[in-house]
Amino acid sequence: VQLQASGGGLVQTGGSLRLSCAASGRTLRTYGMGWFRQAPGKEREFVATITWGGGSTYYADSVKGRFTISRDDAKNTVYLQMNSLKPEDTAVYYCAARNSGYYSLDDRAYNYWGQGTQVTVSS
Repeated sequence: VQLQASGGGLVQTGGSLRLSCAASGRTLRTYGMGWFRQAPGKEREFVATITWGGGSTYYADSVKGRFTISRDDAKNTVYLQMNSLKPEDTAVYYCAARNSGYYSLDDRAYNYWGQGTQVTVSS
């Protein structure tokens, strides 16, 4: 599975962005998916995850109520809608897929990673 993340950019505090993660090579339908981020000088951290079929999602406390993860298996794409953005959301965002259809907060559980897309929130 090859993953391509896109949709990042520069936005002001309080603004919104929608990230996309498009897959090729195989259908994502049976994969659990996740978004992670890494800010400069910090370790990669969990953001959001979704099960196959989209029945269950889980979010980091820092983004809960502001971010929404979703998937469109017909388009082989996973999304991260980010609202009410804050400067502390600035990071490179990565999407990831895991062979198990269940979600996971642990980046070690993921088998495939996209290249990352930069999100910068100005104050």
